[in-house]
Amino acid sequence: MADIFAVTQQALLGFDVELVDVERAPLGLLRVTIDRPGGVRIEDCEQVSHQLSHAFEVENIDYKRLEVSSPGVDRPLRRLADYVRFAGQRVQIRLREPVQSRKAFTGILQVEGTETPVLSLAYEDQAGQPQTLPFSFDDVDRANLDPVLDFKGKKR
Repeated sequence: MADIFAVTQQALLGFDVELVDVERAPLGLLRVTIDRPGGVRIEDCEQVSHQLSHAFEVENIDYKRLEVSSPGVDRPLRRLADYVRFAGQRVQIRLREPVQSRKAFTGILQVEGTETPVLSLAYEDQAGQPQTLPFSFDDVDRANLDPVLDFKGKKR
């Protein structure tokens, strides 16, 4: 998979998109997830799909279907740069090792510094009291954005 990721990343140089993930799915599906500032448009997916079809053919990467899409509102955070980019946003994290007998936390991502960022999560405990959980990038098993969506237009 690292080879496919590297080939995909190389093929997308010069495009104004960020490669988020490459995933092999059942039945020969190759799923590529891209992002860009301001959001992914259908035209971006079209252009990337066309470019990758050619690159994968040249590199003899076997697949039956290629799917190119945006990461959606619950975008995964895969790299340290993602944490810096989405500081101040509501996120869900799952830690590798439990802290206070818990592995899963939801709260506001806080990042201090950019060279060597210090990460923490502002959340409420079971009693509704504000807490801060310091953690490192290596402590995280997986993380993703967890926006609060309001489809009724009511202010909270």
